Amino acid sequence: MKKLIAGAVLLGASSLAFAQPGCGVGAMIWKGQSGAAPHILAATTNGTFGNQTLGMTTGTLGCDTDQSVQSMALFMDNNIDKVARDMSRGSGENLDTMAVLLGVDPADRDAFRKVLQDNFATIFPNSDTTSGEAVDAIVAVLEKDKTLSKYVSA
Repeated sequence: MKKLIAGAVLLGASSLAFAQPGCGVGAMIWKGQSGAAPHILAATTNGTFGNQTLGMTTGTLGCDTDQSVQSMALFMDNNIDKVARDMSRGSGENLDTMAVLLGVDPADRDAFRKVLQDNFATIFPNSDTTSGEAVDAIVAVLEKDKTLSKYVSA
């Protein structure tokens, strides 16, 4: 599993520069600033304090969330390796379960799987990615997609 994640990280490393921390104390402190340094500082602040997942769960710290995102977060806690495997392939029952938990319409599920597969390196930047970090990244990726953003909006 670690080799799979590491390989995907190397292939998608260039996409990491465009990922943005969506919420949490780090995102609030560095809000409105662009470039790599503020992004890294925001992500580091969120990672250090572990506040982004709390914010997503409670709807605080600039995080807007809903019950479906909370359900997905609970599912990820117990299935992160399986989800990572399915996401890297762009298919699988764990990815389908996430789509159901988020309420993704059957007509949008192919797009859901494709967007997550295309952003695998952003969602799982290293083999030590926690489920909370992955959920935060999934929400951020889906928020940027015109068709899929409705499934993670509060």
